[in-house]
Amino acid sequence: MTSSQTWNPELYQARHSFVWDYGRDLVGMLAPKKNERILDIGCGTGNLTAEIAALCGEITGVDSSPQMIEQARLNYPQIDFQLIDVRELPFEALYDALFSNAALHWIRDAECAANAMVRALKPRGRMVLEFGGKGNIAIVLDAAYRALEFAGVEAPERLNCWYFPSVDEYTAVLEQAGMRVTHAALFDRLTALDGGPEGMSNWIRVFGGMFLKAVAADKHAAFFDKLNEYAAPALRHDDVWSADYRRLRIAAIRQ
Repeated sequence: MTSSQTWNPELYQARHSFVWDYGRDLVGMLAPKKNERILDIGCGTGNLTAEIAALCGEITGVDSSPQMIEQARLNYPQIDFQLIDVRELPFEALYDALFSNAALHWIRDAECAANAMVRALKPRGRMVLEFGGKGNIAIVLDAAYRALEFAGVEAPERLNCWYFPSVDEYTAVLEQAGMRVTHAALFDRLTALDGGPEGMSNWIRVFGGMFLKAVAADKHAAFFDKLNEYAAPALRHDDVWSADYRRLRIAAIRQ
């Protein structure tokens, strides 16, 4: 995750466990081995890092959020967590495998990140990645933009710091960096949000801080009211909110 976003680890852990719950399937795809050294990119609070650690020889979790790394170290003091931006990875041919769940859509400089990840892998090392793909949270974004305009924010699209590539786009990025892509899929994952009536507002508080920063404090309530109003027809059923996720899943081998 990137330093451009300020994180609330407590709210993240309490209300957004789906992030690592869905990631468990990705761990199965990675298939860690006891003799392997593995790098977890965008480790967050360390939940999946710990699960992988139980299956491999050695693991390093990296994240560019000081808040997330601090919480990860508290959660799992036995694991090596480092405060590093993926674009600035210092590792050279050190890891057998690389894992990343729900993190790389925070990195717009995809080519720089890909080059750094590939350098960290040993020859024939593999990576398994999942993050937001083309069309991810399209309904949420439309509602957020409309609510921002209502709150007096001009050109709200400029606030969007996410990177949601297509299969072809990201496959080309990885292949240019020296990977051979063996699996690539883009799929919908409508995801229920915790928090009842506050589910969508909590999601924005955790993941959409760049939007809230643009809204005057005395207009936050009106912003959330409009956000909920605009998103509800498609994403709220009874008191349960969902997010219209679309995920890009990639497996690749260093050439």
